Amino acid sequence: MSLEAAIAASAAHVKERLGERAPDVALLLGSGWAGLADALQDPVEMAYREMPAFPTLGIGGHAGVLRAGRLGGREVFMLGGRKHAYENGDADAMKGAVRTLAAVGCKVLVQTNAAGSLDPGMPPGSLMLVSDHLNLVQRSPLFGESGDDRFVGMTDAYDPALRAAAHAAARRLGTPLHEGVYAWMMGPQFETPAEIRMLRMLGAQAVGMSTVPETILARHAGLRVLALSMITNLAAGLSDEALSHAHTLQTAKAAATGAARLVDTLIETLET
Repeated sequence: MSLEAAIAASAAHVKERLGERAPDVALLLGSGWAGLADALQDPVEMAYREMPAFPTLGIGGHAGVLRAGRLGGREVFMLGGRKHAYENGDADAMKGAVRTLAAVGCKVLVQTNAAGSLDPGMPPGSLMLVSDHLNLVQRSPLFGESGDDRFVGMTDAYDPALRAAAHAAARRLGTPLHEGVYAWMMGPQFETPAEIRMLRMLGAQAVGMSTVPETILARHAGLRVLALSMITNLAAGLSDEALSHAHTLQTAKAAATGAARLVDTLIETLET
């Protein structure tokens, strides 16, 4: 089955399951953010395996379920996890999923991730709004596209109006919200102290193994993007803490309540 046919089949399945419901915002739940799904009211659940355009996931903390329901008083999609480029070396694993969202009328993609902090003033448990990114991997999910429509501008890839709405929601709650540049590294190994020193020199405030490919895909599909990083650790060389995926999930779980309140308030006030 071609990708176009898989997207059409996936979109038809979603529309059939949802009937008259028409979410225009999607949240992509990264590592440590899965608890947000518990707040969804009147959910309809569709396993990724039911939709041929969606990937098979293989990392802990990523459920592989697309949910639709009410959050913050509006209808939203929640994607229970993403496939990472480090799993097979391909940056386009989420292409079919993102394009399916666009095909069923989604306008905004809110991404979440777990990230390491490059700033000692942004400790574990902090939330960071992504203002821009560094594609250190220098891979694109748009490889293989043809024609002039393969080109997409990445200025303001993280929508300024959506970022302003996130800051307003944080102020309303009294929740500290940092903002900074997210550096994408391939993984699955964590960065070396030397790599972290390089990233700090390049102007990054956080580092992680996701988000950038999905942002490129979303912008290419015409979706506006907002991204939130949950800081789970200080990056290598900035502390003596041993890094692991289990530690990432544990720290994220401890900070999840505040993050959930912010997302709920943001979704309620978001204009699409």
